[in-house]
Amino acid sequence: MNSVAAIAHPNIALIKYWGKRDEVLHLPMTTSLSLTLREFPTTTRVTVGPDSTADRVTFSGAPAPAAFAAPVSRFLELVRERTGDRRYAVVDTVNTVPTAAGLASSAAGFAALALAAATAYGLDLDRAALSRLARRGSGSAARSVFGGFAVWWRGVGAGAAGDLSSFAEPIDAPLLDPALVVALVDTREKAVSSREAMRRTMATSPFYPPWVAESARDLDRMRAALREGDLATVGEIAEANALGMHATMLGARPAVRYFAPGTLRVLDLVLELRAAGIGAWATMDAGPNVKVLCDSRDSAVVAAAVAEVAGGAERIVVTTAGPGAVLSDSGER
Repeated sequence: MNSVAAIAHPNIALIKYWGKRDEVLHLPMTTSLSLTLREFPTTTRVTVGPDSTADRVTFSGAPAPAAFAAPVSRFLELVRERTGDRRYAVVDTVNTVPTAAGLASSAAGFAALALAAATAYGLDLDRAALSRLARRGSGSAARSVFGGFAVWWRGVGAGAAGDLSSFAEPIDAPLLDPALVVALVDTREKAVSSREAMRRTMATSPFYPPWVAESARDLDRMRAALREGDLATVGEIAEANALGMHATMLGARPAVRYFAPGTLRVLDLVLELRAAGIGAWATMDAGPNVKVLCDSRDSAVVAAAVAEVAGGAERIVVTTAGPGAVLSDSGER
């Protein structure tokens, strides 16, 4: 019996992943760039070899709902296909990220699952290959394999060629010491899932193709800014890219709107902070929660200001760059 635990953290995309050109292989329309967080770890244990005729998936020790268990079992089947080991597994996940709230819970979850499952089934993968595998569970999980800044390449072509060329890798930014102030203004499950919102946006929004084209230019500029240690340019691009993504959703038919009242208050505050000479830039994923990028030296001031305007926020979290996916020898959750 092989039992392996792994820990991974969510990442927040600064150049967004929004839309797939292949939903089976999870090949994205755009290359994306992210920052892995130090907070909100997910721990997943995979135990191979129990006397079972099916996978068993639990969430914090309790049986997982079918909507959670089915994707996990499908992912394990990918691993079994590669190894030839047909044994089923018990999977237990402990997730500290609010689920389906635009905080990349699936990125942390599938990065941890990919590492734990590959190790438990004896699949020897380098980090690029591990990111390809994690991508098959959730696209953004490819980036959570790595710590700090990471880029996930869209890849070239379709089929096997697209699969091979779409992977993540780390980006060095030694001159930067970034922090994210996360305003959890609403952690309830979204009314419209990211998958449905992506499909609707791609199919119906006239703003989507121009955003895709601009995203490629954003990526080139941001990579240069990271090399140069230019946090202001990184922040300006990240904010524009995120708001552009939400504009594509507002242009969908019917529109997808994730903004909540607290969202708008935090976005307004970010403008006020910059006007006062404090470097702060907002980004958002497919949800109402706002992440404010700043230098770590300014994080306490930014967090205090966010807490003041987001009085109804469920939680304010200050986080810095976090590690990539790692094995947990102790199995602690």
